[in-house]
Amino acid sequence: MSINTSAAGAGTASNGSTTILLGRILLAVIFLLSGFGKLTAISGTAGYFGSLGLPVPTVSAIVVGLIELLGGLAILVGFQTRVAAWVLAIFTIATGLVAHTGWADQMQMIQFLKNLAITGGFILLASSGAGAYSIDAKRS
Repeated sequence: MSINTSAAGAGTASNGSTTILLGRILLAVIFLLSGFGKLTAISGTAGYFGSLGLPVPTVSAIVVGLIELLGGLAILVGFQTRVAAWVLAIFTIATGLVAHTGWADQMQMIQFLKNLAITGGFILLASSGAGAYSIDAKRS
């Protein structure tokens, strides 16, 4: 069984495009909420980043918040989806390696595994593209 997930022929939709849209929405939600939360609570985020030993915590908080918010928005609307998916895949693995490596703590292990799963979703999205319900398809 084959599902056509290409964006070729703008306006052509398939069941694959519908499921890709659903996947994009579900992947985007966590990044939109997290990025917005970081950007609206810079001092708290910077304090946490400082406790992790990140350099220039306030600048790091702003950069991370923007990556999450803008990357999540790009995934949601399907704009430059393959690029955004790769950026967020790398970002998500890096986040897991920086913030969730205390694997003796079960919650940290769960958080790290969550990051691995999200990364897998982004790699699939980078491979498949955004589908017909996206800005990318309208630009083709």
